Amino acid sequence: MSVSTPSSRPSASSSASPSVADLVAATPADRNRVVDLLRGAAILVVCLGHWLMAGVHVDGAGELRRTGLLGIATWTHPLTWVLQVMPVFFLVGGYANAISWRGARARGTTYGGWLRARLRRLTIPLLPLMLFWAAVAPLASALGVDGGTLRIASMASLVPTWFLAVYLLVVALTPLTLALWERCGWWSVLGGAAVAGLVDLVSVGGDLLAVGFCNYLFVWGTVHQLGYAWRDGALPGAAHRLGLAAVGLVGLLLLVGVGPYGVSMVGVGGHGVDNSYPARVTLLFLGLLQAGVVTALEPALARFAARPRVWAATVLVNARIMTVYLWHLTALGIVVGLSLALGGVGLHLQPGTGTWWATRPLWFAVLAATTALLVTLLGRLEQPAPDPRPAPPAVLPVAALLATCAGLAVMADLGIADADGTVNAWLPWVPLVAAVALGTVRLPAVRRRGDRSAPGGYLAP
Repeated sequence: MSVSTPSSRPSASSSASPSVADLVAATPADRNRVVDLLRGAAILVVCLGHWLMAGVHVDGAGELRRTGLLGIATWTHPLTWVLQVMPVFFLVGGYANAISWRGARARGTTYGGWLRARLRRLTIPLLPLMLFWAAVAPLASALGVDGGTLRIASMASLVPTWFLAVYLLVVALTPLTLALWERCGWWSVLGGAAVAGLVDLVSVGGDLLAVGFCNYLFVWGTVHQLGYAWRDGALPGAAHRLGLAAVGLVGLLLLVGVGPYGVSMVGVGGHGVDNSYPARVTLLFLGLLQAGVVTALEPALARFAARPRVWAATVLVNARIMTVYLWHLTALGIVVGLSLALGGVGLHLQPGTGTWWATRPLWFAVLAATTALLVTLLGRLEQPAPDPRPAPPAVLPVAALLATCAGLAVMADLGIADADGTVNAWLPWVPLVAAVALGTVRLPAVRRRGDRSAPGGYLAP
C-alpha cells in the first residue's frame, strides 16, 4: 500500500466529494490492493457474524430476549476460527500504519500532527453515533421504554466501540512499536507473545480478570507487529507464511485441547475460558494462523483484487468502512425497535430452529438495507476536510485519545443504561466533548469553501 500521489488525485473543482470512480482512478500502481481487499472482506464478515450471533427474539410472554447463538449451538464454535476476523484488521492495520508513520517521519510531521490526523480519520465517523445515543437513550426512557430493553439495545449496538478503543491505543503506539520492530524484528513478536502468555498465566491461573485486560494491548499489539513484518518483506515466501500459519494452528490446538480455553474465539460463557473478554493469548495464535493463511494466498488475492469490478467494490467498502462498522449493530437495533412497534413481527422465532435458519437470508437483507441507508446519510464524514492548522502539542491528541477510549470502553461493556434501567445519558458526550475541546474536530467556522473536495478517506496516508 502506498499513498496517493498529487497527480493521481481528483481535481478540487470536480465535485464536492470524490466519487468511487475518482478513488479508483487515484489508486497508485504500486498499492498493495490485497490489504484493502482483506479489510473490506473482513468488515462484511463482522457484520454478518454479529447479525447472526445476536439471537434477538421475542419470547412467549412478549419480552425481548437476547439468546446468543453460540450459547445454544455449540457446533458453531469452530466456525469462529474463521468468523473472528479481528486479527485480520490488526494485521492490515500494522501494514498501513507502518506506511503512514514512516511517511510522516519523511515529511517532518510531528507525532502530535500525525496522531491528530489519525484520530480525525478514525473518530469523526464515531461522533454521529454518539449524538444518536445521547438523544435516543433519554428520549426512549422518557417515552416509557423498559430499562432492560434499552440496556440490551444499547449494549448490542455499541459492541463495535470496544474494537475502536483498542485499535486507537494500538495506533497511538505505532511509533514505539514500529521502532521496536525495526530494531528487534521477529524478537518483538516473540516477546509480545511471551508477555501475553504471562498475563494469561497470572489472570487465568490466579482468577484475576482485571489483569487479563492488559492483553488487549499485548495480544492485539503483537498481531499489529505482524503487519510490520508483512510490509517489510519478513515473510518472503509461501513456505515462511505457511510456517507461520502452522505455528498458529498448533498453538491454538494445544491451548484449546490441553489448556483451559474454550473453542469459540468469540466470547461465550460456560465453555472454558472466554477468549475475547478479555483478549487471551489464543487470539494471538489465531492471528498467527490467519496472517499466515492470508499472506500465503496473497498472489491469488492480488489477481482477484486487480479485477476492475472487484477493486471498485473494494474501494466502495473501504471508503465507508468505519461507518459500516460503527452503525451495523445500531441498524439491528433500529430494525428490532420497528419490529417491536409492529408487535414483534419477524422476532417470534426461536434462535437455532430450522425456520429461524431459513429466514436468515431475509434477515440479512433487511439489516443490510438499513445499514446501507445509514451509510448513505453519514458516510461522507469518512472524507474529512483537509486540516491546515499547525500541528498540536502531542499532549492534546493523546488526551483526546485517552478520553475517547475510556468513554467507549465503558459504553461497550455496560451500555448506556444500568441494570436497573437508569440511563447514563452523559456517557456518549465524553468522546464528543473530547473531540471538540481537545482539537480533533475543527469547528465549522474555520472550514474553507471547497475543502471537502480533496481526496481523503482510506487512500490518504
